[in-house]
Amino acid sequence: MARKRRISPFSLSFLDIMACGFGAVTLLFLILKHDVVPVDTADPNLSAEVALLEEDIRVGEEELVQLRNSLDQVQRDTVDAQGLSTRIVTRIEEIKRELSLQDDPEAEIETLRKQVEELELEISTLEEESRDNDLRKFVGQGDRQYLTGLKLGGRNVLILLDASSSMLAEDIVNTVIRRNQSDEIKRNSPKWVRAIRSTEWLVSQMPPETQVQIYAFNTEAKPVLEESAGRYLEAADNEQMDKLFKALRQVSPNGGTSLINAYSAIEQLTPRPDNLFLITDGLPTQGKKPPRGNTISGRDREELFYDSTEALPRGLPINVILFPFEGDPRAAASFWKLAMATKGSFMSPSKDWP
Repeated sequence: MARKRRISPFSLSFLDIMACGFGAVTLLFLILKHDVVPVDTADPNLSAEVALLEEDIRVGEEELVQLRNSLDQVQRDTVDAQGLSTRIVTRIEEIKRELSLQDDPEAEIETLRKQVEELELEISTLEEESRDNDLRKFVGQGDRQYLTGLKLGGRNVLILLDASSSMLAEDIVNTVIRRNQSDEIKRNSPKWVRAIRSTEWLVSQMPPETQVQIYAFNTEAKPVLEESAGRYLEAADNEQMDKLFKALRQVSPNGGTSLINAYSAIEQLTPRPDNLFLITDGLPTQGKKPPRGNTISGRDREELFYDSTEALPRGLPINVILFPFEGDPRAAASFWKLAMATKGSFMSPSKDWP
């Protein structure tokens, strides 16, 4: 019969279990012991005081920046004031020196008066010399001098003078009144007299070697001096010019205006002119033929104007002298564009010119 095994409470397995348990307890002890972090609880009163101090610091920094900016501005103002003060002091010294030199103001004034008289005498002498060089003597109101932008050069010059009814006056009412009066009254109309004087002034300012021709136009163009048709006259020949302007003073404005027929005078001259002066007061009222109705609109007149420019030869400068007429607002802009496009000039003179 087998022997019974004795059971011991301190067997190897029991010791192993006890060792493992002890180790686990030791490990937990170590972990819990070393991971403990003390938590300090902040005092609310101290936190509020810190916040107030931080706010005071922020406000103080902002005020410091403002003070620095103010200081910079004061320094700049001080520099400006010093500079202004220096300039004022310098100017005062200059005035003192000037006053010290003017011991006798009356003598100074007399010296200046003599200088002015000498200058006036010199200007008068130069004016007389200038008039001696003119082809024709032309004296305006008050023996005045004329400064214009007109291009007066050219070997062969054509002047086209508008002799239509509108050249009798600046407004429609007076034009209608004078249109029905005698030729003598028409020829003495102030506007027409100005146009003639403007033409005479142009000729008087041309170079001595210039050859000139004048055509008057309304619905057609004719030479002022009939026997000179198709040719030029010597601008330096005073006898011929006197005859030409005598014939011009016998012209009576009447009828409508046709620029395209006026430009036909260019083709009648040999050689072709190299400079053209157009003296007129407004846009054309007809083309090559009279209009069908008795009235014409401003837009239609403008179209007739641009149609007529197509008849102009290329390279011919057009210099326009415009005497404005009531009720024709598009005229000035249209003729100015024509002058600029042809490298000519444009002038709308005052009533006392020339």
